[in-house]
Amino acid sequence: MTIEARIRELGNRHRTLDETIQQETRRPTADPTHLRELKQRKLRLKEEITSLEARAH
Repeated sequence: MTIEARIRELGNRHRTLDETIQQETRRPTADPTHLRELKQRKLRLKEEITSLEARAH
């Protein structure tokens, strides 16, 4: 898999997590622990994307 393809895949996962987080925050019984985990996963994806983008350029 090329770096560009990996960046696209991670970007898609990042967007999906963002949508999941948005849906979770709208729920009246949102679980703060679950939300924190989702946000941490999203941040790790963003960091990996940034790292790969730096290597690609």
